[in-house]
Amino acid sequence: MSNTHDPATLPPIEERVPEEPLVYDDFPEGGGPGRHGGELKTIITRSKDVRLANVWGYARLVIFDRNLNLVPDILKSVDIEGDRIFTFHLRKGHKWSDGHPFTAEDFRYYFEDIASNPELMPTGLPSFLLVDGKGPRFEVLDPLTVRYSWDGPNPGFLQNLAKARPPFIYRPAHFLKKWHGRYGNKAFIESEMARDRKRSWAAEHNLMDDMYGNEHTGMPTLQPWVIQPSSGRRFILVRNPYYHRIDRNGRQLPYIDRVVMDVADARLVAAKVHAGEADLQARGLSFSDITVLKDGEQERRYQTLFWPDARAARIALYPNLNVEDEAWRKLFRDVRFRHALSLGIDRELINRVLFFGLAEPSNNSVTPLSPLFRPPYRSAWTEYEPKRAEALLEDIGLTELRGDGIRMLPDGRPLQIIVETAGESPEIVDALELIRETWREIGVDLVIKPSERDNIRRRANAGLVQMIADAGFDNGIPTADMPPDDFAPVSYESFIWPAWGEYYAHRGAKGEPVDYPPASELLKLYDAWQHTVTLQERQMIWRQILEIHAAETFSIGIVADVFQPVVRSNYLRNVPPAGIYGWDPGAQFGLHRMDAFWFDDKPKMVDAPLFGRTKSLASGE
Repeated sequence: MSNTHDPATLPPIEERVPEEPLVYDDFPEGGGPGRHGGELKTIITRSKDVRLANVWGYARLVIFDRNLNLVPDILKSVDIEGDRIFTFHLRKGHKWSDGHPFTAEDFRYYFEDIASNPELMPTGLPSFLLVDGKGPRFEVLDPLTVRYSWDGPNPGFLQNLAKARPPFIYRPAHFLKKWHGRYGNKAFIESEMARDRKRSWAAEHNLMDDMYGNEHTGMPTLQPWVIQPSSGRRFILVRNPYYHRIDRNGRQLPYIDRVVMDVADARLVAAKVHAGEADLQARGLSFSDITVLKDGEQERRYQTLFWPDARAARIALYPNLNVEDEAWRKLFRDVRFRHALSLGIDRELINRVLFFGLAEPSNNSVTPLSPLFRPPYRSAWTEYEPKRAEALLEDIGLTELRGDGIRMLPDGRPLQIIVETAGESPEIVDALELIRETWREIGVDLVIKPSERDNIRRRANAGLVQMIADAGFDNGIPTADMPPDDFAPVSYESFIWPAWGEYYAHRGAKGEPVDYPPASELLKLYDAWQHTVTLQERQMIWRQILEIHAAETFSIGIVADVFQPVVRSNYLRNVPPAGIYGWDPGAQFGLHRMDAFWFDDKPKMVDAPLFGRTKSLASGE
């Protein structure tokens, strides 16, 4: 089934948009309201990255604006009482991409028939819906109004709904009920199960329930572009004719008719951009590509912008505190060992060699764009002091050396750390080569092991990975009102403590309980944040969390403040000259309203600073 809509057969626009649509009128880049048309080409490096269209589109119940304030989007409004009671008001006349009404029934279906159904959710309600282990009282007040009520505060509720990959607390009930054991035709469900080789209606329902991945072309959406049938190497998405945003001239967004995502090897992205094969590109580009990108600008009529990277660090090392090997687990949980490894890295050398001295040596902490930033959070234990590092290693008892100067573990094995990386960024591999040189000087051997990202994550969760090199925490620009998810053991996706995170996320059904005092303290603070009702309380807790991270060096940041190259066609308007590039918050292009980008007939260069924005977004500067 395709979501293609013939414009000639569509109802007029006043019947396609809500009675009170969201009127978008914020064009700070000077592109102004645009016009419809055009095909935007971009490059992805894996077929599964077609899901990024749902990230960049960034239609959410509530969204972050450019100053990191939460504002209604899909919702008409939200009433909040003491961070305990949230009443959602929907837009009358809002429709899914297939033209079916979007109503309270879509919220009820998710909460009662999916999240509260043990066959679909055997571990119970997701953690963001729990306060002190209890779910909310969910009420449908009328077809356009729903309410969630807890006995205690749930300050992170709305922030979760604004994520790049949100929990989607609504579903197209009219579409999914066909596969639900309570509503669907038994013969139909069994035939679908046989086709997809699923053993239960729940497994089949979960397969079809795809709000994020863009894997099923029949799935209705509220996003600006709708996936079409594809070949697997090229994905095409078309305008959602029932999208809820319009501009001040009454034109429905998105402006761009089609988004085309071509799959290419990660090593070829910069070359393909240089050849003019992308109208908008950031993913797959790194600082080292700048020379190639600048070289192609004039001939291919594009411009290379430099956006601040919103991640806590451009490169970071993550020792796995849950590694299965007992000797390594003991070492990684010894703060002296983590400090020694950090002091054994010449960050200034890495900055000069890889980033022309334009980056900043840094811990994996908040950046100056965040109002929570304090200089000591960034600088603690980041000096290059090999003698001090050696003294710490000897204090631990790692005094025996083999012939080449590498230290020996108490069990006779060499002090050889296998650092795994997905190999998606040449910067990370190059940095590891430089780290290997200085670590050898303090008696630590480093082995670089490239691997596929999903495999790294699976092996890390199983305790089979010693250390991972990757980008820093996604959110390097938090405000106190944002949950400190990256900084506490609450998610199995964390490379530092996957088993502890899994235990927390699944409420003890999986993983391992935290048995390391500094991590336990972080968990207590995280839970305390979940019960806060004032900004001052949240600021205090964030400060304590960041101070613990600075003191403990749970992860080892290398450099930060590295700018992300963003290539835009000179014909593409409303791309910010100095945006930020982040996942949460930001949704990469989503924060900057990609649905308002449009193609002009005449090329135009934007007046962009050489290296982007430097002031805090969260402060509104």
